[in-house]
Formats: sequence, structure tokens, C-alpha cells
Amino acid sequence: MRQPGCRTLIRTMMLAMASAHCLGQTAGALDQQRQTALALEQQGKNSEAEAAWRIYLKTHPSNPEPYAHLGLLEARQEHYKEAVPLYRKALALGPKIPGLQLNLGLALFKGGDLKQSIQVFAPLLKSQPADSPQRQQLATLIGMAHYGLGEYAEASPYLKESAARDAQNLQLRLALAHSCLWSKQYQCVLDTYREILTLNAESAEADMLAGEAEDELKNHRGAIEQFRAAVKADPRQPDVHFGLGYLLWGDRQYTEAASEFQAELANNPNHVQAIIYLGDTQMQLNHPEAARALLENALRIDAGRELAHLDLGILYADAGRQEDALREMKEAVRLAPEDVSPHWRLARLYRSMGKKDEAKAEFDKASSITKAADNALIDKMDGAHASPPKASQPLAAPPEK
Repeated sequence: MRQPGCRTLIRTMMLAMASAHCLGQTAGALDQQRQTALALEQQGKNSEAEAAWRIYLKTHPSNPEPYAHLGLLEARQEHYKEAVPLYRKALALGPKIPGLQLNLGLALFKGGDLKQSIQVFAPLLKSQPADSPQRQQLATLIGMAHYGLGEYAEASPYLKESAARDAQNLQLRLALAHSCLWSKQYQCVLDTYREILTLNAESAEADMLAGEAEDELKNHRGAIEQFRAAVKADPRQPDVHFGLGYLLWGDRQYTEAASEFQAELANNPNHVQAIIYLGDTQMQLNHPEAARALLENALRIDAGRELAHLDLGILYADAGRQEDALREMKEAVRLAPEDVSPHWRLARLYRSMGKKDEAKAEFDKASSITKAADNALIDKMDGAHASPPKASQPLAAPPEK
């Protein structure tokens, strides 16, 4: 899936980088070598400008300006990791040079060192007035850095702030919706979705995000409606048919689910989850040969899929291929040792093969998993009813990273 917000980031980065062209040009009288370096830099002659700044640096080793410009020249050429030590050296010699901290943060960000970029951007954000364009820019960068690190709960407030100040930015809102979904802030997803509709009423990606949020909120009908809207908006959107098919599969509407999985495979023939769930659907529809071919193909693409191994084990067992069934069910158990279904199916297979001790061990394991899940649910319910939350306590725990 495309990462939201790229265009906004590129635009803000370019603006910030442009500010670096002014570094040092308000100082006193310029000697000839410095003037030459600046002129070459402004003409876009990067190699010649770098050579001129290095000559200047030899006679001014304690001057931060040549380090700052050398960093800029590296960044212009997208050599961001090379730019970072040059900016840091310039900051060590001249910490108050305007724009230098921002350029360091941008080099870290664009070079992929997102955690370090946040450490540079955060103090700059605090120093900006609440309504300034610089704060908007920094909030976006910090939000997208957290997003890139997978820290979605941390990204959300920065992206909310940026979106509130940029009413027409669709990509920023998509990034916010993703962050809210992945940090389990489902109402935030739906609120952002309504904002997205005012900018693009036919956004399949937004419909899918809203559908996932509705599903998490147990509004199954609403989730299906959102995915149907997404299919209508863009039937070639990646995962759109799979998402609708999965919801229909969960609702046991197998015939329609199969059509959606097939539509996903028409868009992407190697979509392994669509192959597996189409295989399972064909099995539910009592088409064992079609199901077997699909599941075997899925495992050729990715052998680490529990459901494919389990379903193949069931099909092989039904066909009297007990050794093949045993192999597949054991692999399903290995891949998902805490899933009750593979243990239960394996126990039944052992029993049919006359292996009573092995069957008992698997039945016992399945029973212990079920009992543990039941006890956990009882404990959760007992805790919820033990005492009402105090007004000062959150009603829900914060999402885990």
C-alpha cells in the first residue's frame, strides 16, 4: 500500500532545504574564495562548489559556514548520510546558524534515521509559535517520522494537528486515518473518513479504512457496506476485493466471497491470502479438487501459512491420504501452537489412525487452550465488574506498540 503523505513531505522538505541557500550570506565582507564557492553553489555546480568550499575550509578550519554548505551540497545530491556529520560539525562550531538544525533533521529524516530526526525536530517544534507555518511543517515531519517507525499512537496527535491546519490535504488525512486504525483509535478513523469524503467522495482507500474500523467496532454490516463502496470507487485498488471477500467469508456467504477472491486474483495473481481463502471457500462449497489445487499453489508461494496447511490436511484426510494429512496438520500445529483448531483436527486424525495416546495428547492440548481462553475471559469480566473506574482513570488502556 502506498504510504500516505509523500507529496506533502516532499513539498515541505524542499521549502526547508531552500532556506539553507541563505546560510552565511549576511556576514561581513566576503573574501574572493568564499564568493567563488557561493557563486558556484548558486549556479548548481555542486562538484566545483564543494572543491571551492574545501579550499576555503583549509584557511578557516573553525568557521562553521563551509561545513554547513558542504552538508547542503551533499543533501542536494541526496547523499543524506554524508550530509549529517557535516551539519553536526557546523552546529558544534556555530549552533545559532539559522536553518541549520532543520537541515540536519531533514537529512536524518530523508536518510532513514527517523528516530534521530524526531530528536532534532521536537525542540524546534517547541520553539515555534502555535500558528506559524514552521510549526505546521515540523508537526508533519514528526508525525510522519513516528508513522515510518510504526509508532502510530505517537504519530496521531501530530498528524491531527497538521491536518487541522491544512484543510485541503487529502494525503495527510489518509496517513492520519491509517495511524488511528493501527493504534486502535477507531472513532478517529471514522471522523477522519468523513473529512476525507469532503475532499474526495470516491476514495476507495478511505472506504476500506472506514470498513476496517467498523469491523473492529463490531459493526459487521457497516463494514461490508464500506468495502462495497470501496469496490465501486476503484475495483483495482489493492486488497479491496480481498477485504470484501474476507468479510463475506466470515459471514459464511461463500459464493459471493469466492467471486471477490477471484476478482482480487484477477488484479494480483500472486495474492497468497486470496488464494488461500478462495481455497478454503471452495472447500466449504464442497469443491475439494479445486480447493486442493489452490491450497497447494498457495504453499508453493509461501509455505508458512497455517490455514493452508490445516485445510490441506482436512482434504487429504477426507481423501484417505492419512500420511499426507498428518504431515500438513503437524505443520499447522507447529505454525500456530496456540490455535485450538489444528490440535483438534490432529487429534481426530490420530484417533482415526488408531493412535489413542497421540489423540489424547492433542485433545488435552486443545482443551487446555480452550480452558485458558475461557478463564481469561472470566477474569476480564470479573475485573470489569469488580469496581467501576474512577473519574480520573482512563476507561481504556492505551494501545500497545
